[in-house]
Amino acid sequence: MSKSIKDTKQLIRERIWRLLEERNVASFPRPVYGRIPNFVGADKACELVTALPEFVKARVVKINPDSPQRRCRELTLINGKLLIMPTPRIREGFLMLDPRRIPRQYYGEASTIRGAFKWGGLPIKPWDMPNIDLVIIGSVAVNPSNGRRLGKSHGYAEIEWGGIASALGKVNEDTPVVTTVHELQSVSDEIPKEPFDLPVDVIVTPGRVIRVKRVDPPKPRGIYWDFVTNEMLREIPLLSELKARLISKK
Repeated sequence: MSKSIKDTKQLIRERIWRLLEERNVASFPRPVYGRIPNFVGADKACELVTALPEFVKARVVKINPDSPQRRCRELTLINGKLLIMPTPRIREGFLMLDPRRIPRQYYGEASTIRGAFKWGGLPIKPWDMPNIDLVIIGSVAVNPSNGRRLGKSHGYAEIEWGGIASALGKVNEDTPVVTTVHELQSVSDEIPKEPFDLPVDVIVTPGRVIRVKRVDPPKPRGIYWDFVTNEMLREIPLLSELKARLISKK
């Protein structure tokens, strides 16, 4: 019997988590199984991101809250840009951090979830956000030949994208998506694609920048509600609120 798409994806994840641990390039928090893995050189990868023209010209940057992208969040504040950060599992929606409202010496602390709440991260609904110029996400694995990526299997990056997608006018096909990973997370596997999967445009490792020539259809537009379970609606109140809001506008 052939493996299902989800089984194939999970086998790739498990191989990468195991590889990072076995090669001892995984960083705190460990073990990295079940996580967007932190890795040796994560800060260096984030520093390379700041040289990208997409980062330089961005005014508003959305970055996931995971450990390997912490330095990306700090550098976003240091460079005077608005930072949009989802709360873990999107349970408390999104936070917006304005570096002008945070003492510079606390940018590092403000780039963590706890610090973001402490230093004035403003809870904000996706429909109230400014347009987003750049998205930086974590990955478990990514294929540089086509930009397909795997998160940790919960689909938060896709929900975040869908929740602020073209229906709300905050991101679109031209909004660049960057991921920072260890070189070992760059894979040649044919990662199966599902309709809601979010591809990346740029892959940044501690040592290089890879610009992807995507061949798949455009990035997903909106949330694929057929794939949203009742459990997800319970765990992420914002989803229910968004669904009701979109329905009311029809």
